[in-house]
Amino acid sequence: MPGALDGIRVIDATQMISGPVATRILADQGADVIKLETPRGDLVRYMGVERGGVSATFVTSNRNKRSLALDLKQPEALRWLLRLVATADVFVQNFRPGAATRLGIGEEALRAVRQDLLYVSISGFGERGPFAHKRVYDPVVQALSGLAAIQADRESGRPRMIRLIVPDKLTALTAAQAITAALFARERGAGGQHLRLSMLDATVAFLWPEGMAGHTWLGKKRRGDSARFAQDLVFETRDGYITVGAVSDDEWRGLCRAIDKLEWLEDERFATPASRIVHAGARLELLQQVLGAAGSAHWLARFEAEDVPCAPVLDRETLLEHPQIIENALVVEGEHPTGGPLRQARPPEQLDRTPSALRRPAPGLGEHSDEVLTELGADAKTRARLRETGAMV
Repeated sequence: MPGALDGIRVIDATQMISGPVATRILADQGADVIKLETPRGDLVRYMGVERGGVSATFVTSNRNKRSLALDLKQPEALRWLLRLVATADVFVQNFRPGAATRLGIGEEALRAVRQDLLYVSISGFGERGPFAHKRVYDPVVQALSGLAAIQADRESGRPRMIRLIVPDKLTALTAAQAITAALFARERGAGGQHLRLSMLDATVAFLWPEGMAGHTWLGKKRRGDSARFAQDLVFETRDGYITVGAVSDDEWRGLCRAIDKLEWLEDERFATPASRIVHAGARLELLQQVLGAAGSAHWLARFEAEDVPCAPVLDRETLLEHPQIIENALVVEGEHPTGGPLRQARPPEQLDRTPSALRRPAPGLGEHSDEVLTELGADAKTRARLRETGAMV
C-alpha cells in the first residue's frame, strides 16, 4: 500500500543527522526522497560502525531514498538540478547561512522554477546573531541550549553531555512535522513558503516545559540551579537495576505497600507530590536502601501488583530480547546490498491505511543518478558526458 506521503517529492540536500533523519521520516511515510550528494558523498557514509563501505548510522538515517550525486560547481549539473526542482514539492538544505545561495540553490533561485516549493533551511543557531555562521555539532548545541547544565552531576554540579545526539534528532523530528504541516497548508491554498529551523531553537523549545519551569512565570523569584531535583531514578537491586517512580498520591501509597514501608505514609516529608520533590534526595536514598535487599524480579512483581510504574533497566542486548519489544515487532531484520544482513527499528508510527514502511535500503553514492536524470529527459549520451566531466557520479 502507498504511504501517507505518496506522490510527494522531496530533494534532500542535507548531510550528517538532522536533515537526513527528517527526510528519512518523510521517506518512510511514502515520499519520493532524492538525496542530493556531492561526488564525495555525505560524510556520515564513512563514520562509525562500517560494513561493505557504508556506516550503520548512514544506513538507518537514509533508507527509502534515492541518491543523486552532482557537482553543483559545474553549470550543467546545476541546470539539471533546477530541472529536478521543477518536479519537486520540498527542498531541504542544512548549509551554513548564505552557502546555499552562493551555490545557486537559495530560495529565490529555486522558487523561480517551482513557485509553490516548500524551501526548508535547517541551521545550527539561526540565520542571524553572533553564532549564526559558526560550525555546529550536537555537543555544541547541548552546551548552548542549557541541556548539558540541566544534566549536571548532582554532587559536583559539573555539566554533562547526553551520550546521544539528542539535539540533532529533536531537530529532525521537528522539521519532519513542520514540513508535513506546511504541505497540508499548501493543500489548503497557502502556497509555497520558507521553513526555517535551528537546532538551538528546537532544543530549547523541547527542554522548556520542565527544564525551564523555574523561569517560566514572570515576576517570580527564580529558583537557583535545580539539578539536585532531577533524579536518575535508577536503583540497584541484588542482581541488577530497575526504575520505579511514584508521582501521584495513589502511586506513592502503592509503592509504600509494595516495599512494606507504610510508616513512610506518615512522614511529613513525603506527604504530598510537592514535598516528595523537595525531599527527593532523602526519599530516593531510603528507597535504594530497601531495594538493594532483593532481586529485580521480586521488586518488579510487587510494584506491578500495586500498579506502580516500573521497569527493568535494559542494556542493548537485553533490549532486543525483551518481550514487549518483540510483541511490538519494533526491531526488524533485512538485507543491505553491500553491508549484508542488518537489523533496525521500523517506523514507529503505524497508519492502517497508508502505512509507513521500509521500501528500499539506503542508497549507494550516486546509485540513482542515471535513473533520476532519465526521468528528467537526459539521454545516455548526456549522462555519459556528465559523468566524464565529473559533474555527476
